[in-house]
Amino acid sequence: MEQDTHFSLFDGIIWGGAALSVVGLVGLIWCIAKVWRARAAKLDDADMRAVMASVLPLNLGALFVSVIGLMLVIVGIFLG
Repeated sequence: MEQDTHFSLFDGIIWGGAALSVVGLVGLIWCIAKVWRARAAKLDDADMRAVMASVLPLNLGALFVSVIGLMLVIVGIFLG
């Protein structure tokens, strides 16, 4: 039996989606670490709200990137 060893477009979509998911996961971990450090610093309420307000858009962006990556993986698997 011969093995098919070429790299198809769908393989690229799958690996690209996996890479995007990892980037999103790293972003989410960074957001968790930033809030964790702020909690450990025992900031007052106003400062803690400022940290949370600065982390929220990054958190949502990382979640969006991760979801898009997972969608690309699924599309690549279904079409490949």
